[in-house]
Amino acid sequence: MVWKPNVTVAAVIERDGKFLLVEEEIEGKLRLNQPAGHLEADETLVDAVARETLEESAWHFRPTHLVGIYHWQRPERDIKGGDITFLRFTFTGEALGCEAGRRLDDGIVAARWLTLAEIRANRARHRSPLVLRGIEDWLAGRRYPLDLLVHCA
Repeated sequence: MVWKPNVTVAAVIERDGKFLLVEEEIEGKLRLNQPAGHLEADETLVDAVARETLEESAWHFRPTHLVGIYHWQRPERDIKGGDITFLRFTFTGEALGCEAGRRLDDGIVAARWLTLAEIRANRARHRSPLVLRGIEDWLAGRRYPLDLLVHCA
């Protein structure tokens, strides 16, 4: 059996001192996460994060920088008893506008703009430790050019 991590993307978007997060229902609990999701076949990482941000938050997003690449293994196992590992590419950029009334992805309850204090106060509701880590790396000034990522067609 070949092991393969789940490749995901996420967006750290700050506006007027608040960060865009989504509230989503996961296994019967409301969790907080950045707009995030899985890379799809024949899609670039940059295209994936713009798509996922729109689908989960109704905000159009233009990625400008990579904040970091994170490797995380979920403590819970999958239904077959295997490890669930994520390789997450976190981006930052500009929120270009919201499509009011747009239907959000299944499981997404709402998009929320939260302060850093509110995000930290709700740490127990984060979908993973990558939520706060991406924001903290952004606050620390971590920004890498998008040309670091090479998509060979």
